[in-house]
Amino acid sequence: MFNIALYEPNIPQNTGNIIRLIANNGCHLHLIEPLGFDLEDKNLKRSGLDYHDLANVSLYPNYEAFLKAMDGHRILALMTKGTHTYNQIEYIAGDVLLFGSETAGLPEYVRQNIALDHQLRIPMKPNNRSMNLSNTVAIVSYEAWGQLGFAGGE
Repeated sequence: MFNIALYEPNIPQNTGNIIRLIANNGCHLHLIEPLGFDLEDKNLKRSGLDYHDLANVSLYPNYEAFLKAMDGHRILALMTKGTHTYNQIEYIAGDVLLFGSETAGLPEYVRQNIALDHQLRIPMKPNNRSMNLSNTVAIVSYEAWGQLGFAGGE
């Protein structure tokens, strides 16, 4: 399946929604600290419902530790200024789909180390800043899974 990575997420409800999402689509969620909330946050628990035990989640103290753990995996970064739309790439099982924080996106040092053809975006109307993080993760992860014929789903 796929790896979903959240770089320093800030809003517990978004991460809770993504936990519920990955429990249903079989992705592995990677959280890169610092987080803008505690993992025991009631909003995180509420939005994830009772799916926390069904989700595969890993926590990393920083981006470097995350990169070390993902060695050998292709990293695709989602950003508002990506060079390709999310549906213009052929996804491969095991890909890492990297998303920035809700307030700041991905920092420059992360973006600079992602190949231009691995910088993806979701089309939006002109002059809009961004989309909700959990919605973005849902759109892209289901496109990737769909390209694999929804393997393992029913």
